[in-house]
Amino acid sequence: MHIDQLRKLCLSFPGVTEQIQWGDDLLFKVGGKMFAVSRLEPAKVWISLKASPENFAELTERPGVIPAPYLARAKWIALESADALPDAEISQLLRESYELVLAKLPRRKRESIAKGPAGKAQTGKKRRAKRKNKI
Repeated sequence: MHIDQLRKLCLSFPGVTEQIQWGDDLLFKVGGKMFAVSRLEPAKVWISLKASPENFAELTERPGVIPAPYLARAKWIALESADALPDAEISQLLRESYELVLAKLPRRKRESIAKGPAGKAQTGKKRRAKRKNKI
């Protein structure tokens, strides 16, 4: 999986944003919390992502998958290269990471993300206009 595929997949999840942070790290976040980090420059680690406690131990026993530097205590794994695992499995792990982080968000934030852009709250101006029309 290359970086363009990674971006397309992550940005397809509801409520996901991306930003560059810490120099050349591409972060993918949901509700302001990161669920995946990829390096834009060559490095020891290609991508880091959250794993379930059950999968963490199993995955880190596989070649090319290590406990994520600085994040292993939070059950994050790191892939040493883009071909450490098959693309389909990386896609599945990214979705799982997204779901794990989403589940920890406050209920209102989760509901807001589930509604999507069409479910955004009305602005004050629109509310006042509606109120005026009722009177």
